[in-house]
Amino acid sequence: MSDLTFEKAIEELENIVKKLEGGKATLDQTLELFEKGMELGKFCTEKLDNIERKIEILVKGPDGIKKEPFEEDK
Repeated sequence: MSDLTFEKAIEELENIVKKLEGGKATLDQTLELFEKGMELGKFCTEKLDNIERKIEILVKGPDGIKKEPFEEDK
């Protein structure tokens, strides 16, 4: 999965969901699709976690631009 992008992973997940919802997959195919979906979900979660850790908001203050950690709106 080294060349896999977040966008491609999401697209693959959407395709897996469509196949699973179609109900035409065998039990073995369903298990294989589910496992692949779990791997892709983990990849996406890790990617988002890494990006969230890197996000910083640049705030212009009296001393120029300073970095502040990203905080979600509550």
